[in-house]
Amino acid sequence: MGELTCFKAYDIRGELGVDIDANIAYRIGRAVSQHFNSNNVVVGRDARETSPEFAEATSQGIMDAGAKVLDIGLAGTEEMYWAVTEYKADAGIIVTASHNPINYNGMKIVKKGSKPLDDVLDFKVIKKIAENKNWTQNTQRGTISDITEEARAKYVSVVLKFIDISKLKPLKIVINSGNGAAGPTFDAIANALEIEKAPLEFVRVHHKPDCTFPNGIPNPLLVENRAATADIVVAENADLGVAFDGDFDRCFFFDETGGFIGGEYILSLLATIFLEKNPGSKIIHDPRVIWNVQDIVGRKGGKAIQSKTGHAFIKQSMRISKAIYGGEMSAHHYFRDFAYCDSGMIPWLLITELLSTSGFSLRTLVKSQFDAFPSSGENNFKVQNADEAIDRVLKRFKPLATSVDKTDGVSLSFDDWRFNLRKSNNEPLVRLNIEGRGNKVDIQEKLEDIKSLII
Repeated sequence: MGELTCFKAYDIRGELGVDIDANIAYRIGRAVSQHFNSNNVVVGRDARETSPEFAEATSQGIMDAGAKVLDIGLAGTEEMYWAVTEYKADAGIIVTASHNPINYNGMKIVKKGSKPLDDVLDFKVIKKIAENKNWTQNTQRGTISDITEEARAKYVSVVLKFIDISKLKPLKIVINSGNGAAGPTFDAIANALEIEKAPLEFVRVHHKPDCTFPNGIPNPLLVENRAATADIVVAENADLGVAFDGDFDRCFFFDETGGFIGGEYILSLLATIFLEKNPGSKIIHDPRVIWNVQDIVGRKGGKAIQSKTGHAFIKQSMRISKAIYGGEMSAHHYFRDFAYCDSGMIPWLLITELLSTSGFSLRTLVKSQFDAFPSSGENNFKVQNADEAIDRVLKRFKPLATSVDKTDGVSLSFDDWRFNLRKSNNEPLVRLNIEGRGNKVDIQEKLEDIKSLII
């Protein structure tokens, strides 16, 4: 029996041959199908070397549970999300380890309606079924259907509905797929845009899926990985750079100078786009960096709603409030009209439309945000004891704070600056974000001051 250590806080991932293998993938696929009493389950996979084998094993488990597999092949997480909604499937599984090291793999799972799994009622139950191998017997084995082309066409159609293609202006865009799963899906979108005569020129970088990841694991949040996109933007005199992670549910932006744009500022730009098209809408944001988005949403006549960090919490908040858009500074962006799910393709389409209609460069569009609300970006510190590190910071700063918020970790606000401090769910890390108002405080100075208390 034994515990399955690949079940983490939000999804499934682990080291190959240690936490996860094809046999475990089979057990999880069968357990998911059995738990939901499924008639059909969507299965996709990323570009990792073991993903085809794991997807095959997952599919075998689903069929042994009596359900039909709707196979979407090499795909992004968001393609699995949309296929579950489009085909009214009972569940969806994509085999992916996103931006984790090359010797890892995992899965992301949703249920009917592309809803996240409930931790207690779904996730833990599936874990127990898979661990115990307590299978129900079925009189008939399920079948498998390859819907790769049809599902992608339906996905491309829905993401393009987010923009008015006729408004696009001539722009040169660098696209870095990081040798992950993004390339083929991006090409399908680009082909559809070309048919509609969109005047866009794309410069593709590290575009072909390659399980050896010759240019490193696709994770643009790592500073050392950004030059691969930034340098090409400058060399090609491009208007915009976009880089994807391994399963492309996140995209990262570079302005025309090659400058990296933090996710908190893209969040505000996307909020602006939706509020201009849909006045008075509700916008969900995470608690790490908030002043800029709250200011913009307020000025645009919308309602900003704070949610705990994490896709399950953001999606729940959006469904409850019927928010049109939700975003996290980590570059996860969620859309009501995309089954309340996150997408890495929709954001660059929306930003491209914004550049076209505004006539401004991306650097110009975010400069006022930089100036009004400077941000440190997320800083991660490896510690021996996260609770003790946080207590040291709180002991120093809590008596001086004007407000305390415990939505996620702890946030302390002062007259001209604010910080959020939170523990990682899976690693011995403390995560720190600092923001300020204008140039009234030195963000770097505050960062060094708090850092000295953490480490």
